[in-house]
Amino acid sequence: MRFRTFFASLALPLAATVSLTSVAAQAAGKTLTVYTYESFIAEWGPGPLVKEAFEKECDCTLNWVGVEDGVALLNRVKLEGDSAEAGVVLGLDTNLVAEAKATGLFEPHDIDTAAVDVPGGFSDDTFVPFDYGYFAVVYDTQTIDTPPASLKELVEGDPAQKIVIEDPRTSTPGLGLLLWMKTVYGDGAADAWEKLNDRILTVTPGWSEAYGLFTNGEAPMVLSYTTSPAYHMVAEDSDRYQAASFSEGHYMQIEVAGILKTAPEKDLAREFMAFMTSPAFQDAIPTHNWMLPAAAIDMELPEAFDKLVVPETSLLFPPEDVADNRKAWIDEWIAAMSR
Repeated sequence: MRFRTFFASLALPLAATVSLTSVAAQAAGKTLTVYTYESFIAEWGPGPLVKEAFEKECDCTLNWVGVEDGVALLNRVKLEGDSAEAGVVLGLDTNLVAEAKATGLFEPHDIDTAAVDVPGGFSDDTFVPFDYGYFAVVYDTQTIDTPPASLKELVEGDPAQKIVIEDPRTSTPGLGLLLWMKTVYGDGAADAWEKLNDRILTVTPGWSEAYGLFTNGEAPMVLSYTTSPAYHMVAEDSDRYQAASFSEGHYMQIEVAGILKTAPEKDLAREFMAFMTSPAFQDAIPTHNWMLPAAAIDMELPEAFDKLVVPETSLLFPPEDVADNRKAWIDEWIAAMSR
């Protein structure tokens, strides 16, 4: 999932549409609508760069439609069904692909994905990765001298040191933490959630609100990504915010895109999916989406990326396991958090 700056929630309302149509594209008369998450298409996100580069190649209009987060993205597609206006959905992750496939709304992409190379070798006939990263607890070094060194230390730590997390029902980071807890604690996850609840300041619908509360000083910890500190080091020249390295490993997120069966411009949708694996798209990921590129890129990464936490163990459930158990695990989370 990316460093989604919390200002995105101020600049782009829910289901905001970004459409900056070029004269050439109007003449061509082709439009591709892509559903994605709001921060991807914020003015500081990769969306504007991707739009400009793709429109030069396709002689078309690329029309972004943004929602809050990846889970909200899937919920919208389910709600709209065959009436969805989009040709491509960009911003789901591998925790959601089996469920997305089960809707019957997506079709095989039929493009060459040889350039894609993500840890674990994820490959799929319907969804194509565009970036990846690892969830992490990001902490304020001005408030916390000794951060938790494991999920166990986070769960059992000082309740006075609060953390802001995201809701797994609406947020891919929130779902990531749910799966992280389940991977480490298994059948004991409910008890672990009950203990962790004492440290949780609040649960937000998405990442933007959570990170905003954190950087505003409301809590010294937030659920984010190992790459989040790179944003502060590069954009703000500050190493104040750091990611804690957990001994059990970190849960991985691979973000993907897919083509809807009802896409009005199928060839254009496939052209975009192929473009997504090219340097013109991938170069925008590290320093605009603050995630790691899913394919080879031309740019040299800033030195800050060499200072990031590198998980010794990558944790990831198979997509089918998530699809089979997501509702039950969320119900378990709700019950534990209500005790």
